[in-house]
Amino acid sequence: MSASPGGEKAPGTAQPSQHLQRKLTERQLSMIAIGGAIGVGLFLGSNVTISLAGPSVILTYLLGAVLALIMAYALAEMAVVHPVAGSFGIYAERYLNRWSGFTVRATYGLIQIIAIGAEVTAVAIYFQYWFPNTPQWLWVAVVSAGVIGINAAHVGNFGEFEYWFSLIKVVAIIVFIFVGIALIAGLSPRPALGIRNLTAYGGFLPHGFRGMWLAFTLTMASYMGVEVVAVTAGEARRPSEAIPRAMRTMVFRLILFYVLAIAVMVTMTPWNQTGDGSISGSPFVRAFASIGIPNAAFIMNLVVITAALSSANTNLYLSTRMLFSLARGNFAPALLGRLSANGVPHRSLAASSLGMVVAIFLAIYVPKRAFLLMYGSAVAGMYFVWIVILFAHLRFRRSIGAKVNDLPLKLHLFPVANILGIVVLVAIACSTFFVEGLQYSVPAFAVFLAIISLLYWKVRHSATAGAAVQPEASPESLPPEP
Repeated sequence: MSASPGGEKAPGTAQPSQHLQRKLTERQLSMIAIGGAIGVGLFLGSNVTISLAGPSVILTYLLGAVLALIMAYALAEMAVVHPVAGSFGIYAERYLNRWSGFTVRATYGLIQIIAIGAEVTAVAIYFQYWFPNTPQWLWVAVVSAGVIGINAAHVGNFGEFEYWFSLIKVVAIIVFIFVGIALIAGLSPRPALGIRNLTAYGGFLPHGFRGMWLAFTLTMASYMGVEVVAVTAGEARRPSEAIPRAMRTMVFRLILFYVLAIAVMVTMTPWNQTGDGSISGSPFVRAFASIGIPNAAFIMNLVVITAALSSANTNLYLSTRMLFSLARGNFAPALLGRLSANGVPHRSLAASSLGMVVAIFLAIYVPKRAFLLMYGSAVAGMYFVWIVILFAHLRFRRSIGAKVNDLPLKLHLFPVANILGIVVLVAIACSTFFVEGLQYSVPAFAVFLAIISLLYWKVRHSATAGAAVQPEASPESLPPEP
């Protein structure tokens, strides 16, 4: 088959290219990254983090921002040098070993599939704010069908959908922050709320430093989306320019939005009212409902629905590309590495949709526990992925040596930053045993890791006999270091 370098059909052939197409613009990359990160972790999971930490949840988001910066800059360095589908799975394979490359891709693909189920479940919970008597599973099914339809479209169309999805929630967060600040400072016709809610209900640390640290387990999960830019690198135009700019834009906006939004919320409303620990609705909606602004809660609920749709949309994209990368690396059935006529890995897309099927069944049988079951299950896997990325970056830096000075974006305080990130992530993973709903996440992931490790050795031995690894995913075919 003949294909042009950009992945388009070559003149005179009716066959589609079997390579991903570089159709995502820098504008779309930035918004896709934000869309993958700002979602149910902030808008719904903050129910749990606020109940654990109280107002000190603000500090957990600041601590999470430090780790997010380390991860984002480490990943951006590698993505600029190697802008390929599979991203950090390929980097782990090249700079650590093939087992690491396989397990990190398989883990990331699985946890994104699980996260998709959690996000469509969140949409169903939000809809029940308006339609309390409608079965949760019905909303899960309807939303799932819509998200699959968007991802089945041309990748450029996907990028445009996600751009507008993300723009809506970014604008909404900005409005929420400004309205909140106006109410707190008395810049509206209402009396100033002040900052009394930060200390009036048990103090700034109502559950001590232990509560703040335990909240870190889920707060950190909210930041786990900064890796999106690297995953999209295989379909980005001019990746050496687009990736650094998109990563900088996304990370700093994300930190600003998260820290300010959560700070405004716990200052506006008593933390023991917004963060009751239940998963029955967004604390952002409750915050607006409690202050009595007409239609504010209605509009905010519409926004959090859009946010969850955006995250589900992006995560379906991510898991599809990871399965595609595994198939192209001969670690998954070859049929998952095939593309449709419009350049979408349609069979990987079908496999990635299984999380939504699971979400439908959970919504039928355990609707009140469905969200935390799925969201919590993804947490330990994400810790593993981030740890592997930081280890791979240590080897990457040693490999390129002084050429790191030529990179457009660099991680400072290397290697101390990497080591700090790894230690903190391991400590957070150990802390999940003490958080309701997360106690079994690490043991469950350990079982999964053992199973896929056994699968890896089986696949490796069966495929050793000279099977050619396709260029899209092979570490040997990665672009050379600059």
